Amino acid sequence: MTKFIKDFRDFILHGNVVDMAVGIIIGLAFSTVVKSLVSDIIMPPIGLVLGHVDFTNLFVTLKPGTTPGPYATLAMAHKAGAVTVNYGLFINTVLNLVIIGFCVFLMVRAVSRLRRPAPVAVTTRECPFCATNIPLKAQRCPNCISEIQPVAPAPAAA
Repeated sequence: MTKFIKDFRDFILHGNVVDMAVGIIIGLAFSTVVKSLVSDIIMPPIGLVLGHVDFTNLFVTLKPGTTPGPYATLAMAHKAGAVTVNYGLFINTVLNLVIIGFCVFLMVRAVSRLRRPAPVAVTTRECPFCATNIPLKAQRCPNCISEIQPVAPAPAAA
């Protein structure tokens, strides 16, 4: 049993697992912020432009509850036990997904720019006679012994 616990501890403390856990926690916090951004900041002006519509209260009643409808709010419909299709909440969720996806895209793009490898200085060229790689400063090809004009190395890119 102690080997099992040791293996489990090693697995949990492995770098990738800890990184993944931190990423999930930050993702959940970020998702909460984006949900608030959509439902508290973006959707109210859109609802105002569309005629004072509260997207959270956009629904279709499929079956009335114990108290007959119409229901003014989704909360009233749920309280009455009505069966509803909540397309306003779906619109909010889709907007959350689009905003989170866009933010993740921007973060991945920024990280990939940071990880882009530095340009490598060219140190070889091709022999015009035998097509093998030779040093830039070479005056004779070591493979076919042809005489070649040396080339000065290009300055390193800044």
